[in-house]
Amino acid sequence: MTQAMLDAMVARGASGMVANVSTVLSSLRVGDRTLPVTRDDGALGGSYVCSPHSAYVLYARAELGMVDAGRFAGPARAALVGLDGLLRCARVNRIVHVGNWMLSTNLNEDWRGEGIAAAREELADTHPDHLIGIRSIDDWSSPGLRQVLAADRWIMVPSRQIWVVDDLARDWRPRHNHDNDRRLVARSPLRITDLPWIGDRDARRIAALYAMLYVDRYSALNPILTPAFIEASARTGMMTYRVARDPVGTILSVAGMWERGGVMTPPVVGYDTARPRREGLYRIASWMFMERALQAGWRLHGSAGAAHFKRARGARGVIEWNAYHARHLPQGRRAAVTALAGLLRRLAVPVMAANGW
Repeated sequence: MTQAMLDAMVARGASGMVANVSTVLSSLRVGDRTLPVTRDDGALGGSYVCSPHSAYVLYARAELGMVDAGRFAGPARAALVGLDGLLRCARVNRIVHVGNWMLSTNLNEDWRGEGIAAAREELADTHPDHLIGIRSIDDWSSPGLRQVLAADRWIMVPSRQIWVVDDLARDWRPRHNHDNDRRLVARSPLRITDLPWIGDRDARRIAALYAMLYVDRYSALNPILTPAFIEASARTGMMTYRVARDPVGTILSVAGMWERGGVMTPPVVGYDTARPRREGLYRIASWMFMERALQAGWRLHGSAGAAHFKRARGARGVIEWNAYHARHLPQGRRAAVTALAGLLRRLAVPVMAANGW
């Protein structure tokens, strides 16, 4: 399934699948698996899925405008000025990412780093002026991977706090919010259906609903998934989709789910944000993927954001990391990445954990 999707992505080109990246997409054999590889040559801007500068500077600036940072706001803005200069000095956007599906979350399944030493040697030889990165590493969904990479002298940099549910039957179903959401779905005039395939009209509508939420309401640095991505991910079986349609068949809410190794994450969630809030379309979207995970016995990787909403439905916070290999780069660039890791470990991780960001 993922191989078919990878083939489709390479054939279409990265920007044909994710509109706000300009990366070069290829594949690489790592151990016994084939992983997507993205190569960026230093341009700033674009989605954080390929741009560390966007992830650590531009997105952080946008987040400060959306959360109540309180007494941390002033120091955080000052720190971002210094961080901007540090990452420009490190040329962090001149980077090759391994295993990068260009989604908000890359699921690493049961990979424990097999073959990574040979892969990073090959990439360092073929891209001697590029940083090498791996996104979306956490000890909950891929236990042991972070330790293997650290032992191979990758620089581990904190990324964000994600929200996970270990056992939905235990942690979500007994909660009042489960019953409240179930009643909302039951009284809604919308009809929930699974999509075994997705035609062009539905693909365009799903991409638009996703953009209404994650791009228009939150940030244009989120990956802008195209209708081609929606269609291909359904056709290849990489992702499964559930939608809620009104009586005339218009999709008002969508949940696109990606499952690997018993862990599911919903990279595609969206709803018609112009509709009245009382219709609970975001709650319906969340119900669609959480109920599916409950039925299938999957653990839920809820990605980042909406902390209060997710905690109220049984989620707990876990720190996610990005890994960077820089030993083949000049000392100044290595030092800048190492400084980034130390700064975020000391300052950002305690704040994220304390405030639920």
